[in-house]
Amino acid sequence: MAHNDETARKTQRQGMNILEYLSSHLREYGLLFALIAIMVFFQIVTDGTLLRAVNITNLLLQNSYIIIMALGMLVVIVSGNIDLSVGSVMGFIGALAAVMIVQFELPVAVTIIVCLVSGAAIGAAQGYWIAYWNIPSFIVTLAGMLVFRGLSLWLLEGQSVGPFPREFQVIANGFVPDIFPAALGEWLAGVLDVRKVNILALMSGVVAATLLLWLGLGQRARNRAYGIADEPRAFFIARNAVVAAAIIFITYKLSVFRGLPNVLITMGVLTIVYAFLTQNTVIGRRIYALGGNAKAAKLSGIKTERLTFLSFVNMGLLAAAAGLVFAARLNTATPKAGFALELDVIAAAFIGGASMSGGVGTIVGAVVGAFLMGVLNNGMSLMGIGIDYQQVIKGLVLLAAVVFDVYNKQKQG
Repeated sequence: MAHNDETARKTQRQGMNILEYLSSHLREYGLLFALIAIMVFFQIVTDGTLLRAVNITNLLLQNSYIIIMALGMLVVIVSGNIDLSVGSVMGFIGALAAVMIVQFELPVAVTIIVCLVSGAAIGAAQGYWIAYWNIPSFIVTLAGMLVFRGLSLWLLEGQSVGPFPREFQVIANGFVPDIFPAALGEWLAGVLDVRKVNILALMSGVVAATLLLWLGLGQRARNRAYGIADEPRAFFIARNAVVAAAIIFITYKLSVFRGLPNVLITMGVLTIVYAFLTQNTVIGRRIYALGGNAKAAKLSGIKTERLTFLSFVNMGLLAAAAGLVFAARLNTATPKAGFALELDVIAAAFIGGASMSGGVGTIVGAVVGAFLMGVLNNGMSLMGIGIDYQQVIKGLVLLAAVVFDVYNKQKQG
């Protein structure tokens, strides 16, 4: 009887520890729970359409350029600034690529290099006025939005330009070929009772899930060695099990359709690189210090002007990459490409946990925020909800995220 009472008390303490941990880390995990809830809701109301293989693939392709730009926007917002020009820059770079490839018949490789360099140069031009002349980023990038929207119209002469050659289209519409023997794929397809299986896609999910678990265990061991408070064991196991299951499920769905999209590899690599740079490098910590308190950062010896400048160069580079992906996906460049897209990018960063005042936010949060917006768009479209109501709902979601951020700050203060 005493043993049962002790077990019950231990279980109750573990439950309280998990609740206390979630309460103190609601900002980090609230978004993930919201994404899961929204996906479950749309999966039910669309009779399973949301998580079908073809729709998951479309979801990744449709949101690839948003996610790429959200990585750069997160860095800009963390540094205490904003960039309203990313949609126009993306459209301008797509127009530049179309003119170079379709009209001037330049090689695709040369065009890609020129477009990426042009994007970085645009970011540098805007960053110069913000960093070294102390002109508010809102004003500079608002001007940039108008300038590059006009330049896109001028470059395309008000008309759509396309189509692109196949070697350019594969940037956004291509899939990674399976490197495993076809016979092995056919055997596995028979075992799973499906039409086909891309083993590379399936194995990629298993490897990614295993790697995340290994990294999590390593971080947990380091935290314990240094006496840093870590999440409760039960929550750690549950969280990693859910993430691993989600990764394997998605890659399985992709494996029975067309395999891994090229843009998924691009997004994955960029997310890993930027997550590492922001969380595990000196320059990443300095960017957070800059956004947290620019004067204190400058007094501590951080070259704040250079960091601000580089954050906009980086944003311009990623906007250019997104412009190439967007143009390749549409197979044409249009004068209205990227119109109002900066709102989705900024919303993804804020919904993902970035703070209006700077110094707060994570790369993973921005990616999850972008996916949340993408699932909302996709799910509402599958339900037949009009674009007018979609805009209203997305606006309310963004407002709720900002209110939640302010409430958390007041509660902690």
